[in-house]
Amino acid sequence: MTVFPTKFAALAAGIPLLGLSACLGGGATGPNPAYAPVLAQPAPAPAVANGAIFQAVNGYAPLTSGARAAQVGDLVTITLVERTQATKSNSATTGKSSDFGLTPPTTGPFSLFSPSDIALSSDSSFSGNGQAQQSNALTGEISVTIAEVYPNGTMLVRGEKLMTLNRGEEQVRISGIIRAADIGPDNRIASSRVANARIIYGGSGEIATASKQGFLTRFFSAISPF
Repeated sequence: MTVFPTKFAALAAGIPLLGLSACLGGGATGPNPAYAPVLAQPAPAPAVANGAIFQAVNGYAPLTSGARAAQVGDLVTITLVERTQATKSNSATTGKSSDFGLTPPTTGPFSLFSPSDIALSSDSSFSGNGQAQQSNALTGEISVTIAEVYPNGTMLVRGEKLMTLNRGEEQVRISGIIRAADIGPDNRIASSRVANARIIYGGSGEIATASKQGFLTRFFSAISPF
């Protein structure tokens, strides 16, 4: 009877646990720590005592800004209005033809040649046409938190939305830099106003798996010379 070493036995025992962890959402489809919400830090103790109405410990915003998000941890709703379209086409046509012929004399040794024996002609043509078109659209809304506030008034926002459907999961992740002046009164901002935007939309599950080629098909497609 063969006895496995301790480390191999531990590895064999951990395989089912790894599979269970992946099934429970612990794989790549789970929450991404890079997009985790940033919570507001506790405010320092106020230099003055709180009043009956005004609570200095809760912080305040100028009357000109209203309730707009401006501090770390505040929520901002980003309206996804991404739409791109690109079209490219070209065409080329060339043609060339030439003729060459000699008429032999009627007397002498060259009279044995027929005019058709020393006539040459050539003709060549080329026609090419190419066209490419691509369009993308993404609409919706996602609420994110302010992660950092910079001295020039810009803010780093990031967040994600995970939706579990009956046949899979959908993930929407976004991060970028926004201006405080672009935030609307309802704390909404269009995604076209987000600088250095990184928008990720993906999914997993039966539908996503069925819409992708198998790994063996992708392998042969990559090495195929045709």
